Amino acid sequence: MSGRTDSVAGPAEAEEAERAEPVVQDEAETDFYDEARRARWLATGTGALLTLAGVAAALLRLTGPAPALVPAAYATGAAVCAAAAVLGARGRTRRALWLLIAGTMIMALGDQFD
Repeated sequence: MSGRTDSVAGPAEAEEAERAEPVVQDEAETDFYDEARRARWLATGTGALLTLAGVAAALLRLTGPAPALVPAAYATGAAVCAAAAVLGARGRTRRALWLLIAGTMIMALGDQFD
């Protein structure tokens, strides 16, 4: 029998330890994690809102007498904003911000064609 008391945790316990949230040492680290969480929620929410606005504008322009380029620009901008929402949810808030700016600019460009 080789039952050692100082053995390493089994695979199930190791996976559980990896999924556990990080141990916060002081208040500064707590503020950092709260700020990062807020940034993720803000990027995700803004991306979803701009996506819905772009899809709604594309559908409205599609039914009107506008050229075909206008709803296509709104739909493209909405798709870019949807990608930004996905990136924001995954924690890539800086890239999400740039995609939100690009998506909004694409939608504004579509408005110029009208």
